[in-house]
Amino acid sequence: MNDDVLYESSIPNLPLLARGKVRDIYSVDDRHLLIVTTDRLSAYDVILPDPIPGKGEVLTKISLFWFRMMEDIIDNQLTDLSVDDVVDDKSLCNRLRNRSLVVKRLKPLPIESVVRGYLIGSGWRDYLESGQVCGISLPKGMKQAEKLPRTLFTPATKAAAGDHDENISFEKVVELIGERLATRVRDVSIKIYERAAAYALARGIIIADTKFEFGLDEEGRLHFIDEALTPDSSRFWPVAEYQVGTSPPSFDKQFVRDYLDTLDWDKTAPGPELPDAVLSRTAEKYAEALRRMTR
Repeated sequence: MNDDVLYESSIPNLPLLARGKVRDIYSVDDRHLLIVTTDRLSAYDVILPDPIPGKGEVLTKISLFWFRMMEDIIDNQLTDLSVDDVVDDKSLCNRLRNRSLVVKRLKPLPIESVVRGYLIGSGWRDYLESGQVCGISLPKGMKQAEKLPRTLFTPATKAAAGDHDENISFEKVVELIGERLATRVRDVSIKIYERAAAYALARGIIIADTKFEFGLDEEGRLHFIDEALTPDSSRFWPVAEYQVGTSPPSFDKQFVRDYLDTLDWDKTAPGPELPDAVLSRTAEKYAEALRRMTR
């Protein structure tokens, strides 16, 4: 395998806390974590056996870009430390540098903040069945991929690896974290999405929807954490190919999902191997999203 491709990290001098679908998380000290973004890809909540070359670096660069853009809206997880400050092996640092962040050790909220600007995915399926998206009523006669009348905050629970997130009401969020914090999370999520969507639209990309995660520091201050508006956490559509009534092509992993849907696979682990053509085309889509968004 190409040395530039990283499926799983190993850092001898740091304790591994968790290995998620994409990110490996290490303890640095009581106040810091090291997050390594690998090239792993998950689809239908299953980690696939083949990595996407360059994916981890793309996700890290895009997240850094958005975290910094939103600093006037909300604090984020970033610190002044780098992997070189916390990893002893310099050759390992060289391999991890562009895909790693040393971040604040924060307490994650038990929800995912999903924000929708367009009627697609599970929102479209909900609408066909009930005329609603996550309990929010919408006008009759809307079409697939149509822009919503207003930005929707549709939170979800954070599922364990291999399980599916479940949509929850805003009232449930209030029950979980309190009304004041729930309102702050909702308002900040919508503000981040709407700023990013306007920025991306001027560069030929529609951000159809996205999901955010937040955490609290010891003083209870809210922070933007995990990743920010990446092709893994968002649907990116090219404006030039967008058409209401169809599911637009995307810069995200929908390309892989579309391939998987042609297979006789029951969407449970282990996932199927991906052909080289699918791997390289997916890598190209991620890289193009980075180029367009940060140019």
